[in-house]
Amino acid sequence: MNRDQNLMENLLILEKSGCDMYLHGTIEASSGDVQDSFKSALNDSLHMQERIYSEMSAKGWYQPDCAEQTKMQEVRQKFCC
Repeated sequence: MNRDQNLMENLLILEKSGCDMYLHGTIEASSGDVQDSFKSALNDSLHMQERIYSEMSAKGWYQPDCAEQTKMQEVRQKFCC
């Protein structure tokens, strides 16, 4: 793994952590103004996460595994009425 790839992976991990914190802040907000601030920060962080992911994917540094069709069907059946 080269330095740039390592840096981008670390940035992606940090950005995902930020998204998690902003989501919880949004859920736990005590007022509409505070909730709006967290939502805005969450949206910005999600946008940045997508940009980092796209850049890594374009360079071949981030290749998520595809879900198997049987696994997807199992999940559908589990959560279906």
